[in-house]
Amino acid sequence: MSNDRMPDLLAESLTDAQREAAAAFRAERGVPVFGPFTPLLRSPEMMQCASRMGLYLRYRSALPLRISEFTILVVAREWSQQVEWHIHHPIALKAGVAPETAQALAEGRRPATMSADEALAYDFSVELQRHRAVSDPTYAALVARFSEQGAIDLTGINGYYALLAMTMNVARTALPEGAPRPLPTLTP
Repeated sequence: MSNDRMPDLLAESLTDAQREAAAAFRAERGVPVFGPFTPLLRSPEMMQCASRMGLYLRYRSALPLRISEFTILVVAREWSQQVEWHIHHPIALKAGVAPETAQALAEGRRPATMSADEALAYDFSVELQRHRAVSDPTYAALVARFSEQGAIDLTGINGYYALLAMTMNVARTALPEGAPRPLPTLTP
């Protein structure tokens, strides 16, 4: 018995708005509704807005893909979001995040193997996620490297993936069948 509160909706139970949103999602992304978009489909317009924002943040932001994917792992760890980690861990590795860097994140440790750009993104993201603000030195260093647009895009990645993590944590979105739990439970 799954404890997934918002599993896939049956096609015959979709409202017209949900059916249209699911079709638009498939047309835009080339895949059916999945992962965080499954619970978001309960609010079809929100799902479509979130999907469009996600496409921008992943593929058209001012940040390199490696930094975006690294940041997604930081957020997934901060929110202990198994599905987000499961989806993005292989993408992050393919984008150039070192396996030992990802492993340290999974274990809740500051990675010793981060690149300078990853360290900037890590500091910015951890400060934002844990303290709800970013210090002047961290902000200045990030802007010097990635510009003000980079700071806004990195803020967007943090906020967007926190939204997805919160959504899946509320919905208790299940990992795909047979997938191991990739993130260990952290003790305070």
